Amino acid sequence: MKRRKFLTKTGLGAIGATALGACNSQSEKPTITRANTPKTDTRQPSFRWRMATSWPKSLQILFEAADLLCQKVNNMTNGRFVITPYAAGELTDGLKVLQAVQDNMVECGHTASYYYLDYGSALAFGTTLPFGLTASQQNAWLYYGGGLEAMRRLYQNLGIINFPGGNTGTQMGGWFKQEVNTIEDFRGLRMRVPGLGGKILQRLGVEIKSLPGNRIFTALEQNTIDAAEWKNPHADQTLGLNKVAPFYYYPGWWEPGTSYEFQVNLEQWNKLPVEYQEIFQAAATDINTKMLAQFNAVNGEVLEGLVLSGTKLLPFSSEILQASYKEAFIMYEEMASKDQDFRNIYRQWQEFRNQIYAWNNMNELGFANFALKHPNLA
Repeated sequence: MKRRKFLTKTGLGAIGATALGACNSQSEKPTITRANTPKTDTRQPSFRWRMATSWPKSLQILFEAADLLCQKVNNMTNGRFVITPYAAGELTDGLKVLQAVQDNMVECGHTASYYYLDYGSALAFGTTLPFGLTASQQNAWLYYGGGLEAMRRLYQNLGIINFPGGNTGTQMGGWFKQEVNTIEDFRGLRMRVPGLGGKILQRLGVEIKSLPGNRIFTALEQNTIDAAEWKNPHADQTLGLNKVAPFYYYPGWWEPGTSYEFQVNLEQWNKLPVEYQEIFQAAATDINTKMLAQFNAVNGEVLEGLVLSGTKLLPFSSEILQASYKEAFIMYEEMASKDQDFRNIYRQWQEFRNQIYAWNNMNELGFANFALKHPNLA
């Protein structure tokens, strides 16, 4: 990637009726929310929207992220732009939020793009790719590496505009009822895994089950699945997965930095005053940052509690990781050869990944290899 071209790309622009056209601009600057922004003009029109989400209310950090955006938008418009969030199943199934937004059943939603690969495999880039980008790397790609522009071009064809809306960080590898030490142990295993991670494991012999979060516990408890990944210690414990499967594996190589997003019906978006559009975007950006911070703040303590209560924490073997890595990039090349949208984003994503891997291998990994292994030297 040419340095000049890279530095001029941003992902924070693209607002309003000109949003998708602006995605092609190389000189666009990030939107900056200033402390002295004037109050909303009370002469502005009122809007009442509904937001479908993919989350049950019991998943506090995830559902509350959607709720927090609604609160912020309401407060910043003096109650003239009200969005009401709904849990999975209240308005639509948790895995059908995109369809609800596209069909204008609701004006907006909070979900993950990799739930909707039937609409196009390239949508996976909006959430995460196995052996791809960490949370900070994903945000760098979305906001400043051309990623958000690329995703918005895809969503334009669906009548939707998207905004990054949270990240879990690198996830865990999931809960298993039996140990898995080799690739052979995966053959015939029934497992809940979404996105391209599920497709890779399917190629390795796993029987993939597609389930929303609120159905995972029951499926494990009733032995209709043998294993399931969800997110991280805090979210997994909230679902009670530690009560129905004893083995907890890491790392979640299929989700190294899982991004969520706010999806907005483009027709409804274009009806908003520009000021409301900017407020919505600012609130989404704030939540995108805070969700990751919150998960990082709570997961260590929860993980410690899980282990003390009997959870058996295990790493995936080198055999499993190496076989999965090899299969992942074989699959990506096959997908790129068949799908132009996937190919166009994948080649640009690869270039960005190689560049940021080289940088983070030196700065972050160089530091972590020592410091995280010696936490008590001071």
